[in-house]
Amino acid sequence: MIKLGVLISGGGTNLQAIIDACTAGTLDAEIVLVIASKPDAYGLKRAQEAGIPTIGLTREVYNEQHAADTLIAEEFTRADAEYIVMAGYMRRVTDPLLAAYPDHVINIHPALLPSFAGAHGIQDAWDKGVKVTGVTVHFANAVYDDGPIIAQQAVEIRKDDTIETLEERIHAVEHELYPATLQLLAEGRLHIGTDRHVYLT
Repeated sequence: MIKLGVLISGGGTNLQAIIDACTAGTLDAEIVLVIASKPDAYGLKRAQEAGIPTIGLTREVYNEQHAADTLIAEEFTRADAEYIVMAGYMRRVTDPLLAAYPDHVINIHPALLPSFAGAHGIQDAWDKGVKVTGVTVHFANAVYDDGPIIAQQAVEIRKDDTIETLEERIHAVEHELYPATLQLLAEGRLHIGTDRHVYLT
């Protein structure tokens, strides 16, 4: 069983999917701490209802990103987290956290990276008129939406889609792909090669 620390910023639907997978026994993991980038993030309530310790940080804490990520790293280390899972966390992680958890910080992005990186992946793909977009799970590094890609799943943009229906289907894929990918980590089946590509064993 792996111990996860989770970073969130908002509603925490991916967090809920991970909680549900742990409860169902399809993810061999324990969430030891959830940290939110704002104290009123609804995802904190989801964690609390599941009996998971939480910390809600304030805007003042984030005035100095290096200090904020130092604090986050210290709290996750204190909680014995082995991997850090970004689940709708809308801030770039920096050296203090990445150094404390090298190649152990994971992010999910609602597009097929390297296409449509950034905070508006779904909208950007929609505006570009592509026919296929999707979801990417990757190891995070100091560059926003960069780092070795772990898993991807395509989502077709249908003729009858609206941006709302596309968002719903992408989020549904996220809620399946993220716990499944974390289970591969729990099984020790994911490895980063010397070429910085991720391999499944």
